[in-house]
Amino acid sequence: MMVQRVAIISVHGCPLARLGEKDTGGMNVYVLELARELARQGITVDVYTRVHDPQEPRVVFLQERAQVIHLPAGPYDEGKTGIYGYLSEFLDRILEFQSSHGLSYEIVHTHYWLSGLVGLDLAARWDVPHITTFHTLAEVKRRARPGEYEPDLRAAMEFRICHEADLIIAFSQHEKESLERFYHTEPSKIRVVPCGVDSGRFRPMDRFAAKKALGLEGKKVALFVGRIEPLKGLDLLLQAVAQVEDKEDLAVLIVGGNPRKDQELERLHATASSLGLAQTTRFTGTVAHQELPTYYNAAEVLVLPSYYESFGLVALEAMACGVPVIAARVGGLQYVVREGETGYLLAWHCPDIYAERLEVLLNNEDLRQSMGKAARSLAADQTWGAMAQELANAYDSLLFPAQPALCKV
Repeated sequence: MMVQRVAIISVHGCPLARLGEKDTGGMNVYVLELARELARQGITVDVYTRVHDPQEPRVVFLQERAQVIHLPAGPYDEGKTGIYGYLSEFLDRILEFQSSHGLSYEIVHTHYWLSGLVGLDLAARWDVPHITTFHTLAEVKRRARPGEYEPDLRAAMEFRICHEADLIIAFSQHEKESLERFYHTEPSKIRVVPCGVDSGRFRPMDRFAAKKALGLEGKKVALFVGRIEPLKGLDLLLQAVAQVEDKEDLAVLIVGGNPRKDQELERLHATASSLGLAQTTRFTGTVAHQELPTYYNAAEVLVLPSYYESFGLVALEAMACGVPVIAARVGGLQYVVREGETGYLLAWHCPDIYAERLEVLLNNEDLRQSMGKAARSLAADQTWGAMAQELANAYDSLLFPAQPALCKV
């Protein structure tokens, strides 16, 4: 037997939103790919999310058996920190849509703590199991970087969800251990299912052509892709680049952020200038997800000096393109990157260590190619389809628990 219809709740993370801005990133990609792959496996999926763009249709059909349903709840431009006050409105909108369309669900799968709270109520009303994926955790973020603020409300609600949800999906063993340690979650309620990557879209391309497309001919490119926030460690990246001895042919490409809205981006511009990197560093702003393969393939190395990553999807995307990764040994990154094989994992947030590893890779083409091939080989085995199959199995385990064998007398 197999689950037939699933409600995916992603209050602030619309799978169709533009990536790289303050509240968009890997979670949006994850929800989109999960919905598509579950649909390919014969499961009907409805993704409920807030209206984020008044021009967006209320219902967007992704493909057969998968649709995204945009529901109004609060101002269109409300950031995720303000959405908590509109959760009851969002819940009512889901119930109205579900009732008016005669829909019924066997599983509720929520993403992030805001959605988790909605999921607790829906699961009780519909009498169905509730699976949740946190994506990030307040208690881990608080410990990751000095001064990182996460409200007590969030941590308390995450604790509640951990103890009331039927199953929790973690991206790595590190996340599982964090759930057990900081939230006292029962280990049997946690299942580790790593993310996947579309290795058909993210694949090695002609590097010269990619550089030419971005106006980077003759440059050695160090790339960052992600949201622009202090937790990503971009100050450290810029300080490391400043220590690289030969910068004449070096280009640093920072992909993400909205130049019209993002004060952190303005601050980083100033930091780059103060370090003498104004001509070396290019801030691209947000880039459509389908365009990212060109950016990865134009790069000699991806650098992720994050203080916390629950998984590190961009590392896997870069690896699928045959690009080695220099990353912090934190969170899920330590399970994505293989030290000395597909890149380097650095335990200390020290610019000089990052500068040293950057110089090693930028100046050694044979090493880059060797690591790139290993990275592609490793990433190609981690597909979204395999991830979705594991989640479908998790759904089935809740709906159709194995019966103990009867002993013959």
